[in-house]
Amino acid sequence: MQAKSICFIGGGNMAQAIIFGLLKQGYPAHQITVSDPHAVKRQTFAEKGINVIETSETNNQTAVQQSEVVLLAVKPQLIAEVCQQLSAVDFSQKLVISIAAGVSVAKLQSRLPSATHIVRVMPNTPALVSEGMSGLFAQQNVAPEYKQFTQDLLNAVGKTCWVSNETDMHAITAGSGSSPAYFFLLMEAMQHALSKMHIDEKTARLLVQQSALGAAKMVIDNPDLPIATLRENVTSKGGTTEAALTVFTQQQLHTTVQQAMQACVERSQQMEKLF
Repeated sequence: MQAKSICFIGGGNMAQAIIFGLLKQGYPAHQITVSDPHAVKRQTFAEKGINVIETSETNNQTAVQQSEVVLLAVKPQLIAEVCQQLSAVDFSQKLVISIAAGVSVAKLQSRLPSATHIVRVMPNTPALVSEGMSGLFAQQNVAPEYKQFTQDLLNAVGKTCWVSNETDMHAITAGSGSSPAYFFLLMEAMQHALSKMHIDEKTARLLVQQSALGAAKMVIDNPDLPIATLRENVTSKGGTTEAALTVFTQQQLHTTVQQAMQACVERSQQMEKLF
């Protein structure tokens, strides 16, 4: 990927995940600028050789004007304020990438009138370990080279997929943006259960994390096998695994997961109306 000068507006958890993931892949630190109001966060980035600025209207405008790519990484409720600060900047020759959940391309364009190349991205925090999963959407007028750069940028920290309809970004949020927390919750519950069985915390964590890693790798390494088949292959009739899965079935795990992901989608839809 050809390195471009990138200005991150916001240095929160997701921005950190992307930036540190990029650095691990060899992206030049001097090509990255981060604007953030918090001195501790700025210091963390500065220690990596990244350019940092304290958030202000003047500083943001200057940094954006000097950058080829602008990545909006602030909370959705701050998007209007940030875009107002930057509305005087000419974005016609710049790529704008937004990772703000629930903020549509149309709303971004209304607040940044000169921006003609906007790509909306829903990443997730495993980007920090170069195992992220990002959904991407761009309108047809976005230049192919800008779409390719965005894809390459996110591919540097994981996998990507494009959606042709922006409404599908709500499902992407449920399927990847928020989903690491689902797996963490299950792993947390399993570790807790093992502790109740008098397994020490360190060993319990090792059992859970390695089993999760191995299961994920089996899914990845067997793309032609349905996940259900992989589950069935572990489940002997009348055995221990079947006993555990029976409880999950009795507790309607599939229904619970569907309801949880639908709640995520609905909240994303609500946020789109708010911001």
